Amino acid sequence: MRTPPNERLTSDIAETGKARKASGPQKACPERRCILTGATESRDALVRLAASPSGLVLPDAQEKAPGRGAWVCSSRSAIEEAQTNGKLKGALARAFKTGDLEIPEELPQKIEDALKRVFLDRLGLEMRVGALILGTQRIAETARAGGISALFHASDASEDGRKKLDQAWRVGRETEGSGERGWTLPLDRDALSVALGRDNVVHLGLANDAAAARVLKPLKRLMHYLGQEIPDESGRANSRAATDTND
Repeated sequence: MRTPPNERLTSDIAETGKARKASGPQKACPERRCILTGATESRDALVRLAASPSGLVLPDAQEKAPGRGAWVCSSRSAIEEAQTNGKLKGALARAFKTGDLEIPEELPQKIEDALKRVFLDRLGLEMRVGALILGTQRIAETARAGGISALFHASDASEDGRKKLDQAWRVGRETEGSGERGWTLPLDRDALSVALGRDNVVHLGLANDAAAARVLKPLKRLMHYLGQEIPDESGRANSRAATDTND
């Protein structure tokens, strides 16, 4: 992958400007600058693009390609518009200091597919370590016992099924009447079932806060890219809450 001349090959954790310092003993939050808007945001809120040796621009959702690449904070619709009017090509040319780039017409879809893959891979990892809870009955029982840190529903889950599990989750969290709800995923049951190798995956629960944090990171990035509003940390109002992609 090509590295913009002003970026060192091994400095993928370097910061753009000054990193925002978290309060207390927490580590600084790395920031990146969006090549389209110029806005500086948390690295977790942006998508990384990189160029192959031949100049082919592709998403690097796992952020493993050499160098820091080019970062975008825009939604899919904004990237599609920038690709149509030529702004994306110009921004990438400036980022990589070369006009010898190949930008696939389907780049916006490739980015979406890559972000979904990272999210689903994360779910698969949590399932293998026993942190992912599946099955409506098991989720309901575990939720009432206070054993679920985060609750998720497929995009095509029935409203009745969501409400029942949301209510069980609130009981276990002792937050009845709060309006807290599980997250509605930007994926339907078929996509979840195929990715996890299980039949009819409609609802999912995570057994601890650490697992929830690991899953929410790629989920927020995916939802931001799709232009979906991010719930607040309580899950209140679900997809109608104000967008906030910073952890």
